[in-house]
Amino acid sequence: MNLSSHASTNTTAKFATVDADRLRRTGFPEVILGSGKTEQQISQLAKEIFAAAGFVLITRSTRNAYLSVRQHIPTAKFLESCGAIWADDRQSNHLHDGVTVVCAGTADLPVADEAALTTQLMQCRVTRVNDVGIAGIHRLLDKRADIEDATAIVVVAGMDGALPAAVAGLVAAPVIAVPTSTGYGTGLDGYAAMLTMLNSCAAGVSVVNIDAGFSAGYQAGTIAKMAGRVVDADDVRANQ
Repeated sequence: MNLSSHASTNTTAKFATVDADRLRRTGFPEVILGSGKTEQQISQLAKEIFAAAGFVLITRSTRNAYLSVRQHIPTAKFLESCGAIWADDRQSNHLHDGVTVVCAGTADLPVADEAALTTQLMQCRVTRVNDVGIAGIHRLLDKRADIEDATAIVVVAGMDGALPAAVAGLVAAPVIAVPTSTGYGTGLDGYAAMLTMLNSCAAGVSVVNIDAGFSAGYQAGTIAKMAGRVVDADDVRANQ
């Protein structure tokens, strides 16, 4: 593909150049990292991306930025646990099936929430399994039925970071491991968990960056979409 032929699809503000063609190329529009941006910058970028794609995601943001976005996008929502702002006006009759997000502990929930929201915006149904860290391995085994049928599994864990290997030893699906910065001392803000995950002897484990819920959710959503399993969206909503 000649990228220069699509140069006109980029739109430029004084502070940023929006990649308006990314949805066509990759299936997901440009995502706004809220951290480090002003409320006005976030709202202007969100307005532009939403107008082009019909949905938008801002990660690591604030309630004040959300209120600013609402002025341009009245349907916008805010997930305070992870600071995500999003809006989605698309209508779909089917959802891609098979994504499970597993979370080790309550302190890891913000990262798991970011992963799950990202995958949902990729029009996937997400099954959540929370608080199943290996300190009480029976909790994970009690939820085995919820993970065995998955197409892709995101596993979020801090501290020792051992949960992804435990999950991968039980299932055939690829496991996307997310180290979190929860913990203290020799946890080194997530580096210890990351190194444990990178050194996993369980097959099928890949590792994203520390606290990178978006990256893991995006990968899981991509796998689910390529697998082609779908469910009726109305049935999913009725059971929520």
